[in-house]
This record gives sequence, C-alpha cells and structure tokens, in this order.
Amino acid sequence: MKVLVFSAKNFEKEYLKNANNKKHKITFTETTLSSKSAIQAVGFDAVSIFSGDKPCGITLEKLKDFGVKYMTLRSAGYDNVNIGAASILGIKVANVPNYSPNAIAEHAVGLLLALNRKLVKANNRVKQFNFNLDNLIGFDLNNKTIGVIGTGKIGSIMVKIMHGFGCHITGFDINENSSLVDNYNLKYMPLEALCKVADIISIHVPLNTDTHHLIDENLIEIMKPGVLIINTARGAVIETSHVITGLQNKTIGGFAMDVYEKEHDIFFKDLSNTIPTDDMLIKLNVMPNVLITGHQAFLTKEALTNIAETTIYNLDCWSEGVKTENELF
Repeated sequence: MKVLVFSAKNFEKEYLKNANNKKHKITFTETTLSSKSAIQAVGFDAVSIFSGDKPCGITLEKLKDFGVKYMTLRSAGYDNVNIGAASILGIKVANVPNYSPNAIAEHAVGLLLALNRKLVKANNRVKQFNFNLDNLIGFDLNNKTIGVIGTGKIGSIMVKIMHGFGCHITGFDINENSSLVDNYNLKYMPLEALCKVADIISIHVPLNTDTHHLIDENLIEIMKPGVLIINTARGAVIETSHVITGLQNKTIGGFAMDVYEKEHDIFFKDLSNTIPTDDMLIKLNVMPNVLITGHQAFLTKEALTNIAETTIYNLDCWSEGVKTENELF
C-alpha cells in the first residue's frame, strides 16, 4: 500500500520506519493536510495524519477524488476529522486509541509539580548563580484535594498517582469507575461541587460538543481561590480568555497547559524568529504562574512505539481486506 504521511515529525520517522519494516511504501511530508495540500496525495492509497491536520469535508472530497481510500490517525483524539463526511465518502478512518495513557498522566503530574514548586523559575535563577528563595513557596500535595475531570484511561492513572501523593481525590465523569472508588477512595460529584472543593483541577476529557469550553467563567467563579488548573486534554475544553481573567483576578493561582485551543498554526513549529500575534498566548506566556508545553505530553519512547505500530497495523488490516478494530465508524 502506498501511504503519504502528512505533518511528519523528525522524532517519529524512525519509529514508523521500524514498525513498517518495508511492508508499505511510505512517503513523508512535513506539510499539514489541508484542502490546498491534499493534491500531494494523488497516487496514494492511504494517508496518515497528525493531531494538527484538519481534514474538513472539502479536503476529504479531494482525497476521495485523488484515489485515497484510507486515513490512519497517529493520535487517539479525532475531533479534528469530519468523521461524517469520511463515512459518506467511503474513506475508512482509524486511530490509535491506547498509545500510552501513562505518558499523558505522568506529564500532567510533572506540570503540577513544576508549577506548584516553581521549578522553572528556580532553575532560571540558579543558572545565574542566584540562590535566593524568595517567591518560590509551594504547598504539600499531601492532604490536598484534587479534582480529576474525566476518569477514563488517562484520568484513572492520574487518580492512582495522586492517591500515592496522599491527596483527597474527587472526580467527575458521565461514566463512573467503581474500582477507582473502591481502591483509591475517589469520590464522584457534580462538576460544580468538584470546582468548589478542589485545590487542584486536572482535565482529562475528550473534546466534543459537551466538553467544548467546559471550563468557563461560571465554573471559575466558584473555584477555590488559588486553585491550580492542569490541562493535558484538548485546548478547547477550556475557554482560554476566561482562564486569563481568572489568573488576573487571582481566582486561579496557577495554570499549566500542554494544549491550546488555537494551537493549530503554532504548536510543532519553531516560531522563535517570528513576531507573535496571538494575544491570548502572549498574555499566558508572560505570566509567572503559567507553565506551557507544546503538546508534548505524549512524547515518550513507549508512546511513539505504540503509535507507530498501531498505525502500521491499521494499514496492514486494510491491505489484507480486514477491518481493524480501531476504525471510527
């Protein structure tokens, strides 16, 4: 099968090559898939896309016209794909549902620790041989209340890790996990109640119509003063402008994010020699109590291996005329 890999990153190419083992003819392009770049797929049976690609209906129609029959995502989330249009056009779509929930949860914990204990600020000082400890005070995680919004695969691991820190754990999810309640003393409660009691809020829900801008000014207003918010889910789960207001009025004590609702034309690129134009990101980036990573929570050897192997597995199934269990419709 001839496969064009859009948005190919240097860090993933070797993993894909090793997983493929020369079974499929793979071509890499750093170009993001769009209605304009879709023409590059002429002559290919399948395309592989990343979370930053946005195959809208028009793009999918072009891919269909160009002979593309399959689309394999190198991600778990698929909110960037018009699944309805793909189904109508007969383009099969599959994702990587379980590449490494540990990677995401552990990154969330890393963000929390760095934000709370001001590790980046401390390291920057020491680099200048400044060992002053003023304004570096954090708090013990032990006996604090953490609210885990979304207790699926990633959120469940977050619950287990924070239980090890001695936290009181509250959770919100439309599907409650009884084993977390029994084994880790998780207490489920309505979202509003969680926001009122949590010292820390960690977000682990998918992006859909119900979760879009889930965290907005109404919820922020009832949060505990000084709450820390960690988002490693999807950027648009948070109403960013409302979070900025919460930071400015000190309702929110700190904010760490690995995702951003306008990251499409920003993340995964080196923009260090350009003048930034995104006002919200500029504001966040200069705040001393904000920590930002560029969608790297998934970036572990284990996750990259699993993503590559599942991507090739999906292609293998299709080339053999077999439906992969990772198909999305």
